[in-house]
Amino acid sequence: MRKLSLLALVVAYAHTVLGAIVRISGSGMGCGEHWPDCNSQVLPTLGSTATVIEFSHRLLAATLVTTLVALVIVATRERSAIRGPAILALGTTVVAALLGAAIVALSLSNPYLIAVHYALAMFLLATLVIANVRLGNLGARDVQPGDASGRTFRSARAAAGLAFVVVVFGALVANVPGAAPSCQGFPACRSVLLGGLPFALHVTHRILALLLFGHLFSVALMTKRRREGRAIVLATRWVFYVVVLQVIVAATMVELHLPAPLQSLHQAVGTLVWVAAVTAAALAGRGVAAPRAETVRVDTQPALA
Repeated sequence: MRKLSLLALVVAYAHTVLGAIVRISGSGMGCGEHWPDCNSQVLPTLGSTATVIEFSHRLLAATLVTTLVALVIVATRERSAIRGPAILALGTTVVAALLGAAIVALSLSNPYLIAVHYALAMFLLATLVIANVRLGNLGARDVQPGDASGRTFRSARAAAGLAFVVVVFGALVANVPGAAPSCQGFPACRSVLLGGLPFALHVTHRILALLLFGHLFSVALMTKRRREGRAIVLATRWVFYVVVLQVIVAATMVELHLPAPLQSLHQAVGTLVWVAAVTAAALAGRGVAAPRAETVRVDTQPALA
C-alpha cells in the first residue's frame, strides 16, 4: 500500500503539471471537442504536437484512475486507515474528469471553471499526501508523538491554507485574459498594461505570495528554535526552500515577459509548494503529542456512616 499510495501521488502531480502544459502550449483542443475519445478515435493519429500533449494528458488521467482504483481495493481488503482518503481521492478524480469534459465542451472559454478544475486537482493531491503520511511515507515514520508543538501544527496548517489560496489565485491569473501580463516588473509593477479585474487578480496573487513567503520563513525559523523533531524541522525548511525557488522563477518569468517554458515551470513549482505545505502540516499533526489522560484518585476506604 505504501508503494501504491506513493505512485498515486507522483502520477497525480505529473498529471497536474502536464495539464498546465496543455494550457500553456495551447494544446487544449488537441483532441477536438471529443471526450473521452480523441478526435473521434480511441487511439488517435498523433499528427500534431497539440494532439500528442493532450492525448498524453488523458493517458496520465487513465493511469491515475487505475492506480486509485487499485489503492481503494487494497485499502478496503486490508481494512486500512487510508480507505477513506483513497475513496475520496478516487471520487475527486472522477468529478475533476467530468468537469474537464465540460471545460472542453465549452472550448476552454471559461477561466473560472478552469481554476475550479485546478482547485480540485490540489484537493486530490492533499488527500493523497494525507494517505501517504498515514502509511508512514514522506518522512512520517521518523515522526513521533511530541515531535511537534500545537503552535507549530497550527502555523503549518495556516501555511497550507494560505498556499491553497495562493495557487488558486495563480490559476486565475494564468487563465483570466490579460491578468498575467497586466503587471510588468518584479516585485513592484513598473508599468500597468491592463487595469480592472485582471490587474486586481495579479496584484492580489503577488501580495498573498509574499505573505506566504514571510509566514513560511517564520515557521521554519521557529520550529528550529523550539527544538521540534528533526523530520518536522526538515519539512518546514523544505516548504520554505520551494517557495524561495518559486519566487525566483516568478521574478525571472515576469522580467522575461512570460516565456512558455517558465510559465510551465512556475506552475510545476507552485504545485510543489502546495504538496510540501500539506506534507509539513500533516507531519506536524502526526507529531503533536496526544493529551495525557488525567489520573483519577479512587478512595478505597469505606465511607463513614
